Amino acid sequence: MQVAIIGCGYVGKALAQHLRTKSDYVITATTTTQERVAELETIAHRVAVLKGNDTQALTGVIQSQDAVILSVGAANADVYEETYLGTAKAIAAVLPKFPTVKQLIYTGSYALYGDRQGEWVDESTAIAPANQNGEIIAQTERVLLAMSNPALKVCIFRLGGIYGPGRELIKIFGRSAGMTRPGTGKEFSNWIHLEDIVGALTFALENPLQGIYNLVNSNPLPRGELIDRILEHHGLSKITWDASVKSTLPYNARVSNQKIQAAGYKFIHPEIAQY
Repeated sequence: MQVAIIGCGYVGKALAQHLRTKSDYVITATTTTQERVAELETIAHRVAVLKGNDTQALTGVIQSQDAVILSVGAANADVYEETYLGTAKAIAAVLPKFPTVKQLIYTGSYALYGDRQGEWVDESTAIAPANQNGEIIAQTERVLLAMSNPALKVCIFRLGGIYGPGRELIKIFGRSAGMTRPGTGKEFSNWIHLEDIVGALTFALENPLQGIYNLVNSNPLPRGELIDRILEHHGLSKITWDASVKSTLPYNARVSNQKIQAAGYKFIHPEIAQY
């Protein structure tokens, strides 16, 4: 199977490494910087340097592919729209020219559910983006889903917060040890291990999935409880929460992963265990 991975950052690179171990995949990887070409050439059969919204460059990458995986990430807020929505629009302009592509997979975010006061949500729950970046992600989903047709399956994964090798939770939260943070810490957090992202993406390729799937761990924890567990595990001082100051976190929901499990995917890390 010919697979193009548009965006080979933390997730895309790990996926390319995994698929390269399987003899039935031929991987094309993209990056925005020439400096990463040599690195990616060790894990992909072909590497292209391009920006995701460059339709001419995308044309050269997508032709003859069987599947396209969109796993881009914005370096900062200034390029959020260009990175996500711009890339989606470029793919929508190019992909119809190449009927060999049978599947398009996109890694998005569960943050689209917004603040649900800790209630459970699933893929049937209406989204409620809490800010401009969230609205951009919502528009990106709409552009991609509109491409779905009998000949092209479009699969969207709404990811939880990503952790894994090199991005351990202690690295994310350890700097908060002993500090006072705004809010109560009772907002629910949803996380997903890198190995499960790679596993689910591979599963989607091998069992051509279509539609929206939440990709999060099975047991969401309140943010404060999770951080306390991490800090205690490493012998660090816990956080003090100041309820008199409103939290700036724009989302609070317990996200169900039952749909992807019902499709047959078995989680490698259903619980948050690696602190």
